Amino acid sequence: MGKIMTILFADDDEDDIKLFFEAAKEVDNTIVCIGMSSSKEALDYLKNVTNRLPDYIFLDLRMPGLSGQQCLMEIKKDPRLIPIPVIVYTTSKDVNESIALKKLGAAHFMSKPTSPEEVYYMVSSVLNEKWN
Repeated sequence: MGKIMTILFADDDEDDIKLFFEAAKEVDNTIVCIGMSSSKEALDYLKNVTNRLPDYIFLDLRMPGLSGQQCLMEIKKDPRLIPIPVIVYTTSKDVNESIALKKLGAAHFMSKPTSPEEVYYMVSSVLNEKWN
């Protein structure tokens, strides 16, 4: 059996967190999901060297306080965190915003899914991607 996958999921919407966790468990019930309700909370977790680093970070772009974009920039400044693929997801469909986030280091920019099936597809496609 392979290593257990860990995903950090940062979103200020509790329903989105719950939906994501349910979809991730459907993809693979051994996935460990870590939920954070803000960018600051996610950064605090990631910068604590005693915490296990996730294999993937899913980051909501529009959060109060520190935005997802600001969080992404902080993640990509830390040598320990740079290798972790960050998937930015949002209600925005702005192509220019997508390009800007990719330049900042986002691995993917995805529109926020609205149904459990779409969340399942998003999680499974990211986990099956070949990462460098």
